[in-house]
Amino acid sequence: MSKVNPKIDLVFKKLFGTEQNIELLKSLVNSILSADEQVTTLKLKNPYNPSDYISGKITYLDIKATDEKGKHYDIEMQVAPYDFFGMRLLFYWAKMFSSQLKSAGIYDNLRKTIIISLIDFNYFVDKKGKERYHRRLGIGDIDTKEIYEQIDGLELHFVELKKFKKKLPEIHSTLERWITFLNSAGEFSKDKLPEQLATDQSIKQAMEALEIMYFNDVEQQHYESQERKFMDEASLARQEERRIEDALRKGMSVGIEKGKAEGKAEGKAEGIAEGMIRVAKQMKYKNKPIDEIIEFTGLTKEQIDEL
Repeated sequence: MSKVNPKIDLVFKKLFGTEQNIELLKSLVNSILSADEQVTTLKLKNPYNPSDYISGKITYLDIKATDEKGKHYDIEMQVAPYDFFGMRLLFYWAKMFSSQLKSAGIYDNLRKTIIISLIDFNYFVDKKGKERYHRRLGIGDIDTKEIYEQIDGLELHFVELKKFKKKLPEIHSTLERWITFLNSAGEFSKDKLPEQLATDQSIKQAMEALEIMYFNDVEQQHYESQERKFMDEASLARQEERRIEDALRKGMSVGIEKGKAEGKAEGKAEGIAEGMIRVAKQMKYKNKPIDEIIEFTGLTKEQIDEL
């Protein structure tokens, strides 16, 4: 089993941000890009260097690269939310995009800049119970949704790891394999990879790289600090989830009781149904899975989608 967590920024950078693992980065990037944007080669602009880390030169462990067409990429792993996360990404995109100019006014030098954020928290609120773990955003016509090549310089990808619910037998795409690897690397080893992952040479190579990954003293201190933070945040998230579940159960109970009371005047069944609808709306607002809402309320998927 892997001894290190690939979601921790240092591990992610050492795994995908080194020259010897450039094929892993290419596989990850291509799994996220659309079929017509696949890259052939990637060149790292800020390859990981332990000496830079020790000297304190590295403060932000993202990965910057360019492809054979000159497009620029910034790939990051973020495990915890914070205020203005989206605005910060736009700020980094703006800096990367504008820094391409070597001299003022030569706008022909500007190439598309793509930000890829793999995030271990739920950032977007999905509507009508349709959860999406991958979003691609860009500049488009507000009315027609058209993308115009002459101003197509922005692309943001969000991969919300916690929204990925597929089990091993359901996994087919490269992106699904990478998400499963990132979410569950600690459960596997290079010699005991499930068939759905073992067929992908990049996943096997990544698993082997994790198992032999070495930290110097400074890196080890950072990893242990981030691991503690990661575990604390996971614990807090679970506590919050339990709090919400308790509140929902209480809300359901209150809804039933209120429904019963209303039922005396308007019909018991109608009153209880209204209580369940209130609970379902609360659960949708908290972005709870559709199956869980059905289980808690007894409503059908069609009824919940209409709320």
